[in-house]
Amino acid sequence: MSRDSQLPYSAPEAQGIASSAILAFVEAAEKNIDALHSFMLLRHGHVLAEGWWAPYAAERPHMLFSLSKSFTSTAIGMAVAEGRVSVDDLVLSFFPEDAPANPSANLAAMRVHHLLSMSTGHDLDTTPFLRQQPDGNWAKAFLEQPVEHTPGTHFLYNTGATYMLSAIIQKLTGGTLLDYLWPRLLTPLGIEQATWETCPRGINTGGFGLSVTTDAIARFGQLHLQKGMWNGQQIVPAAWVEAASSAQIDNPREPNIDWRQGYGYQFWRCRHGAYRGDGAFGQYCVVMPEQDAVLAITSGLGNMQPPLDLVWEHLLPAMQPTPLPEDHAAQAALDHKLARLALPTQPGQETSPLAAEVSGRTYVFEKNDQDVDAITLDINKSGATLTVRDSNGTHQIAAGYREWLPGTTTLFRGKEYSTAASGAWTSDDTYVIRLCFNETPFCPTVTLRFSGDQLATAWKDNVGFGPTEHPQIIGQAA
Repeated sequence: MSRDSQLPYSAPEAQGIASSAILAFVEAAEKNIDALHSFMLLRHGHVLAEGWWAPYAAERPHMLFSLSKSFTSTAIGMAVAEGRVSVDDLVLSFFPEDAPANPSANLAAMRVHHLLSMSTGHDLDTTPFLRQQPDGNWAKAFLEQPVEHTPGTHFLYNTGATYMLSAIIQKLTGGTLLDYLWPRLLTPLGIEQATWETCPRGINTGGFGLSVTTDAIARFGQLHLQKGMWNGQQIVPAAWVEAASSAQIDNPREPNIDWRQGYGYQFWRCRHGAYRGDGAFGQYCVVMPEQDAVLAITSGLGNMQPPLDLVWEHLLPAMQPTPLPEDHAAQAALDHKLARLALPTQPGQETSPLAAEVSGRTYVFEKNDQDVDAITLDINKSGATLTVRDSNGTHQIAAGYREWLPGTTTLFRGKEYSTAASGAWTSDDTYVIRLCFNETPFCPTVTLRFSGDQLATAWKDNVGFGPTEHPQIIGQAA
């Protein structure tokens, strides 16, 4: 990114917040949350503080999960401004070839507004049914699901509804949602990296699948704080930002307090007059209009409420209406902390009495649920290299000792991902690798326990939509 397009930076005190308050937020997050991956705090249009916990880095995009939804909503707002679509348009009108022969009254009444506000009338999130469609026609699968409630009367978080918004953009423009957003949103904001997953028919998934940098999340939030204005240009209509960030439907049954403040157009209302886009495992774009502030966060969390609690505890009350006196000591302490952020590497010893004996041995596994055919651990001067063979091929992970060793691996679904790994012996017979897929929330731990000619291995995820601990499997030396 050119320096001309960078967001301006400022000392926190010049924008009315103490550096010590930001440091307290960071220290509390490290103490109480496992784990933030990055954050950027903006106030009055200036970056006050930013940090990435190694092996995460500023230049790396991060998987957003449902924070993608807010970008999809913004695309619809732009299409409304262009006269391509109205929030009152009937959903069925876009998909005549995929509509049921005899649609129910509730389906026939469903409008774009209902897709946007998660008030389609469904009792169940439609996403699993979309993924199960043999021919990959997700739109048809969505329209086949029963609509139990009158649209507009029942809140249900429904990622399939956001997919339909993406499908509508593609119907209207002939290109993907991401194609549509590049010249209208991403390029004007100075966002240079963005990828978006697609369904089997090449339509961006809409409700998830977008990956961008933390800086891009912050810019997106700042655009909304500025009511759609960027560098003197009205990119998104102010009326759309107002509608999208206002409560379009009540959601009082949500379990967490910042999830039951009302839902807009693919944005959640928060306490304290704030609103946000967010995604699974802790991806946030928090907009605080009353404080003229934006906070972007990426992370790998099982519980998404605690980071917001820390924002309301440490950052929001520290934001004063006027500049504060300079505090060079506090600023230096904050800068020192931010320059040294890192996730802890795997604790343990560098070597073991068993290291030479097991290094380079291949252990083979009988057929198992984890699809592991063989494992080899090669001990070397920098740490170790783990080689795993499965039905997708042969995959390698290089792990450093007391450092994150960067690399790539195809271990995850056969697709190449950026990684960093560290490893250590936690006892004489056990080697443990902490692995970060450092453009995602996922940082699993792989445990290898050696006993005679056997290797017992177990994989534990930090976060997941299902069980995070996978059954131990045992291999035999070849």
